[in-house]
Amino acid sequence: MARTVLGVLLVVAALLAVFVLPPVWGGLAIVVAAVIEVGETTFWIRFSRRRRVQVGAETLIGAVGRVTSACCPDGQMRLRGEIWGARCERGAEPGETVRVVRLDGLTLVVEPVEGRK
Repeated sequence: MARTVLGVLLVVAALLAVFVLPPVWGGLAIVVAAVIEVGETTFWIRFSRRRRVQVGAETLIGAVGRVTSACCPDGQMRLRGEIWGARCERGAEPGETVRVVRLDGLTLVVEPVEGRK
């Protein structure tokens, strides 16, 4: 949205420069709009590179989800909108909140989160 607004600012500055403003002010309007556009682009590029993208099943370690079918010890859980196979050695009932401890292939090894239902 902001990108579009400032892009429009550059177009408006160019139209004003050509049709309305005297040549000196028109050139100044285009230069100011271009500097704002370059500054905004630089800001968003730096902002988008602050954090590295996290991908892969390893990013699930430490995540919290809910058990959908009893884990005694094997069952299923919902995590980030997906159903995963889960294993809980202590056991967990449907609706219980669990935390991912590690991975075993595509099965999540989980443990119940104390104090949360």
